Amino acid sequence: MAEGVVVSVFVNPTQFGLNEDFAKYPRDEQGDLAVCEGAGVEAVFMPTPGEMYAGDASAFADEGRLSAGLCGARRPGHFRGVCTVVLKLMTVMGAEVFVFGEKDYQLLCVIRRMVRDLDVNVEVAGVAVVREEDKVALSSRNRYLSAEERLNARGLSRALMRGATLARGGELRAEMVREEMRACMAASGVRVDYAEVVDGMTLEPLAELRKGCRALVAGWSGTTRLIDNSGLLEGTEWMA
Repeated sequence: MAEGVVVSVFVNPTQFGLNEDFAKYPRDEQGDLAVCEGAGVEAVFMPTPGEMYAGDASAFADEGRLSAGLCGARRPGHFRGVCTVVLKLMTVMGAEVFVFGEKDYQLLCVIRRMVRDLDVNVEVAGVAVVREEDKVALSSRNRYLSAEERLNARGLSRALMRGATLARGGELRAEMVREEMRACMAASGVRVDYAEVVDGMTLEPLAELRKGCRALVAGWSGTTRLIDNSGLLEGTEWMA
């Protein structure tokens, strides 16, 4: 049990690409502070980019294996920015446990590997994806969606449910699950980026489903890119 909880709120410029949405990324400092106060958070660390990065900053942290595929392949430099800011937050904040949501499952795996390989003396804990009533994963970018795009966005969670249904029914061919998830996303109006089945620890693509495997999906509803993921053989309770 933690003695106290500190929350960091920071839109990190180094993890956004040149043509990505850093400038318009949803920010609601007062709303964030109100949520933290209501949850009993003891302190909020809300730095500016200038406080986090020197103008001539030239040192960065990176991870070269788990970050190579999936979102890392599509967003060059993204995970270098993530690793750098997380390592800085770990250094500055001095907490014993850092908590990350599982919605960005690749990010969680990358941070765990960075902490292991660089001997950072913190525990990294993951918490389950938070979903809204329609099963869409909670995300700041959901605010971009029109009413129609919000309906289409359900295609990501539907694809995961389809994959899990196949898995629980005995389908072990990962490529079949991938194809069915892609088809489900497309039928829902989502422009597919990827639908992948990977080992839950190494993120390596699988040929055959096995214990601990995970499905990860990404796609666009309108102009908004969304991601989601779930276990296929375990961790599917949210689908009920």
